[in-house]
Amino acid sequence: MTVTEAQPLFHQAGAGLPVPFAVAGTGMHLPPAVVTNQELTRTLDTSDEWITSRTGIRERRRLAPHLATSDMCVAAAAPALDSADIAPAQLDAVIVATYTGDQPLPSTALIVKDALGAHCALALDVTQAACANGIQAMLIAAHLLQNPSISTILLLAADCASRVTDPTDRTTGVFFGDAAAAVVLTRNDSSGAGLLSYNLGSQLSYGVQIPAGGSRLPTATATVTAGDHYLRMDGRAVWNTATTRLPESITSAAHRAGMSIDQIQHFFLHQANLNILTETMAALGVPRQRAPITVDRLGNTGSAGLFTALHSTFTEGALASGDTYVLAGIGAGFQWGSLCLRHA
Repeated sequence: MTVTEAQPLFHQAGAGLPVPFAVAGTGMHLPPAVVTNQELTRTLDTSDEWITSRTGIRERRRLAPHLATSDMCVAAAAPALDSADIAPAQLDAVIVATYTGDQPLPSTALIVKDALGAHCALALDVTQAACANGIQAMLIAAHLLQNPSISTILLLAADCASRVTDPTDRTTGVFFGDAAAAVVLTRNDSSGAGLLSYNLGSQLSYGVQIPAGGSRLPTATATVTAGDHYLRMDGRAVWNTATTRLPESITSAAHRAGMSIDQIQHFFLHQANLNILTETMAALGVPRQRAPITVDRLGNTGSAGLFTALHSTFTEGALASGDTYVLAGIGAGFQWGSLCLRHA
């Protein structure tokens, strides 16, 4: 397999993008229905001890059957816009990061934009990097903000994995939860704030896939019967790739920002599995306490995961002016990436 990697072309280490920006507000929506490990043991050949020891997950959320991903996005957007004191009409772009969009067409971002009344906003969907969608969406947002006509962006990361996981499969059935998180990004006058550097990489693998529903294997009675529309995951491949690529990517992004790992205050990582987070932080030589954890109570929330951690820190007031932080994640494909930013 060939690994491809994209690097930023900043003029010098730590220079970042010329137009500074900041996180002005965050929000989160969690469906009220909670599914504990004990409940899963009633239908799956597993135990609370097995799930907890291998994933660190104790419970996760499930979206009500009559709702969709866009509904979670709209619910998460409201508190984010309120905290940023931004009205929907002021938004220049709405970006939705998800691999579980409402339907193949039309755009989920467009559905959300319309529901919010953000009538002047560009609608963009970031979809097929799965759990790394949020990284790619944030990178796109950072570059959009360099355009003088764009000053305010709502980024929504959400997934409803319960709709694409086989309820009888204990490998995927215990991991995933449904959630949405929102971030409002605005231009800022603070010199040096915003994106300092990034690192992206990819390595083609079918270790995580949904085989059917596309042009290669269109939806048919046979694909539905075979369960080919459910998420399939090779846990060992995920572990090996994540625990190797995430530390490498974070280290590379920090180096390109002209910083040591010790100079980074916060690590907002994709909430895939507590053991992966622990292994990644150990490889970096950083105390795990600098990486907020939500996976234990929310499960793997896909695109939303790292933003649920960011929301937790932001709402606690623990993200201070001048703090540097990393957003990092890995998703199906495999695709991974890390962004190094400074808060205004």
